[in-house]
Amino acid sequence: MSVPRWVILVLSLACGVGVSTIYFPQAISSLVAADLRVSTGSAALVVTAAQFGYAAGIFLLVPLGDRLPHRPLIVTLLTLTAAGLLAASAAPSLPLLVAASAVTGVTTVVPQIIIPMAAGLVPAERRGAVTGTLLSGLIGGILLARTFSGTLGERFGWRAPYVVAAVIVLALAAILSRVVPDTEPSTRLSYPSLIAAPLSLLRTEPDLRRSCLYQATVFAGFSAAWTTLTLLVTGPTYAMGAQTVGVLGLVGAASMFSTPLAGRLADRRGPDTVSLLAMLGTIASAAVLVPAYGGGTTGLLALAAGMLLLDVAVQSGQVANQARIFALRPEARARINTAYMTCAFLGGSAGSWLGVRIYDRFGWRGVTGLVAALAVVALARHLHHVRRAQRGKRRPDRAGFEKRESTRRP
Repeated sequence: MSVPRWVILVLSLACGVGVSTIYFPQAISSLVAADLRVSTGSAALVVTAAQFGYAAGIFLLVPLGDRLPHRPLIVTLLTLTAAGLLAASAAPSLPLLVAASAVTGVTTVVPQIIIPMAAGLVPAERRGAVTGTLLSGLIGGILLARTFSGTLGERFGWRAPYVVAAVIVLALAAILSRVVPDTEPSTRLSYPSLIAAPLSLLRTEPDLRRSCLYQATVFAGFSAAWTTLTLLVTGPTYAMGAQTVGVLGLVGAASMFSTPLAGRLADRRGPDTVSLLAMLGTIASAAVLVPAYGGGTTGLLALAAGMLLLDVAVQSGQVANQARIFALRPEARARINTAYMTCAFLGGSAGSWLGVRIYDRFGWRGVTGLVAALAVVALARHLHHVRRAQRGKRRPDRAGFEKRESTRRP
């Protein structure tokens, strides 16, 4: 099937809008804390709940992308997301806001249905580039969401971003009801079998397992950094408002232009090359972010540069990982993506939770250490894979050499 470029661009926009609903609370957690009279650490639970909900939604709903036509599934989930956002905007207390945030996270998994769908609509040689384009939209949503909510929240209060986001999501549902291509389900498996399939794929696909580890670790560091960034910027070191977090998000949004490049590099040189560069970039970003603990102009510049580098590295790694896993089982891309993204967002949720605890105890330098340590774990696993692959290549060569030598002997 030939998919027009404008359709890919609309789907990219949908990925950005869809994912933004679980990220914009990061920039307004201090406003939530002040209005609901809770600590900033407690208010950060809104972000953690959204990410845990997102991981649950990926596990429970994304496999349906292999079982149901995509258009009605996507439109239904967007409508439910809008309802959850409106419920969050009206929450009178933190527990209810956390609950609404978790429910919204469950239903806002549309990007993880769109991406494997699009991968199946284009030729293999374009898969990395198309995945990169979709992820650029997703990244834009992640990062611009903070600018959107920080600016709107400072002016109209923390509830305003939820209301505006609900209206945008409903408009998007109407557009996609006409734009999403007609698709046929790739399986007739029952729902329990669909839910069990990702676990089976994790057992049988080693490349899927290592891709999950790569993203879970670096995304945990990414989430830890972005969640605690609000605490750093609005705390005594900088004493700035939520709008500053939004501006830093706007700087980081430049990383959305790097993912199509990463996708084309993955098509040409293979996903493992991009993965290695992404891990090294994550470690480098942690080093760049360290001076931010001191505050001042130097600190702000370090924050802007370090968060941009971190965003580029993590999202480029995402492109490489998804290019790798979508080549494994064409008939089960949604289930493979379920396994992968569930692991990734469980890592992100754990990173948000751990990042706040480390920040409370060790400050910003502790968070940067966490980012670097998690990336080193991924790098160690990747280097182990590379060494094994190189040994595997040498063995057949040696066997072939011995066979050739034996034929020469009299």
